[in-house]
Amino acid sequence: MPLPLVQRWPILPWSGDMPSTRDDILARYLHLREISKRLHQEILGAISNDALLHQARRLGLARGKTLFLDHEDEAYYVYDLAIYTAPADRSRAVDRYARSAGFEAGSDERLMLDAMRISQFAILAIEHRHDTAGLVARDVLRNSEVWLLDVGLENSLDEGELLATRLITPGPFSMTAGVNVPFEIEMLDLVCSLLPQRVATNKLSKIADDWRFAEAVYKAGLADGVMDRLAYLDLPDGA
Repeated sequence: MPLPLVQRWPILPWSGDMPSTRDDILARYLHLREISKRLHQEILGAISNDALLHQARRLGLARGKTLFLDHEDEAYYVYDLAIYTAPADRSRAVDRYARSAGFEAGSDERLMLDAMRISQFAILAIEHRHDTAGLVARDVLRNSEVWLLDVGLENSLDEGELLATRLITPGPFSMTAGVNVPFEIEMLDLVCSLLPQRVATNKLSKIADDWRFAEAVYKAGLADGVMDRLAYLDLPDGA
């Protein structure tokens, strides 16, 4: 197996040997993905309806206490932002959950939760298939390479395509937090126009780290009819 890519990302200490075959790598990925899904559900269950409605209104998906969704999967963008983002003077739901979680040090649950807390939002350009599993992509805003594991994306994305997503990096590879937006570089101007001017005039790498960046990307994607080009599917066990 080729050596994993050097990734300029926050990477947590890896306590075990990296699996060497495609089947073993995908088994590890699917195991961590199931943990991630469970953690997301638990964190979401602790977020109030008022907080979710507030986030939906910011995305233009609610007025007052009424949701207006053209597609039920649009709610995933609300959930992502409610879990992972907050103004500088507020705590994030993922951090509040971590303070009370009782996972043992060294457990995969702790590994994934820590990785979720240091996740980063990125615009990825797909470069090519990884030799063993997944995709090799470039984070165009930070100019760094990413080894991306995602069974669905591996089968659906071609070289040169762009994708905006939140990346969780629990070891040598990254995985998505669950939602994404097919991206076109022309959308970047619209995204920046949705940000405060003092944020939009920063370097791209700093813009990407601002808590409002993902929200602006989701707004631009929704305005561009993202749900007409995207579907979220749960893979069967063992896929």
